[in-house]
Amino acid sequence: MIPVTVLDYGIGNLTSVARALQHCGADVQVLTHAGEQAKGHLVLPGVGAFPDAMNEIRHRGFDDLITSHVNAQRPFLGICVGMQVMFSQGEEYRRTEGLGLIEGAVVPVPEIGVDGRRHRIPLVGWGMLSPSEKGRPWSKSIFREVKTGSRAYFVHSYSAMPVHPGDVLAEATYDGVVVCAAVQRGSAIGCQFHPEKSAETGLTLLRQFLAL
Repeated sequence: MIPVTVLDYGIGNLTSVARALQHCGADVQVLTHAGEQAKGHLVLPGVGAFPDAMNEIRHRGFDDLITSHVNAQRPFLGICVGMQVMFSQGEEYRRTEGLGLIEGAVVPVPEIGVDGRRHRIPLVGWGMLSPSEKGRPWSKSIFREVKTGSRAYFVHSYSAMPVHPGDVLAEATYDGVVVCAAVQRGSAIGCQFHPEKSAETGLTLLRQFLAL
């Protein structure tokens, strides 16, 4: 079995993520503070607000743990707010410094669709995934076995805006508004959607992550 460490910082949907990883063949260890020994791949799940997430990550010493792990080119996966905190900063409630693994900011999803009408925020439900025209090719990523148009489950009010287009791994469209659905820089990968709730598409991505 493939060793995976899931970071528990008090605001993630940890149980469903751990079960999905186990289903895909992972030997999951849950870490509650950085004083414990991490093993294998590293996963940061998350549900909640950017400032709360960063506060708990720093309080538990996970910021240094994640940075060291990524600097060593070991596989890392951030999910939902776990992806958002990978960025330089977030603007939820107040400007908050992130982990800085990817240059860019996390900003509100636009409240107006391309038709000029307001749509529901938070964005909740299934969205179709597509590669970014200027982003990383799916053939060289954990998306290599995913088809364009596959659906994933989203729950979020804020969206990442990478500085470098090449960091974008996947996009989704909400009432004509394009949102960043996944990113990658080096060994650090992030999914705005929840792979653990995204049926076979999500399990396929998790299997490919474990294969890194």
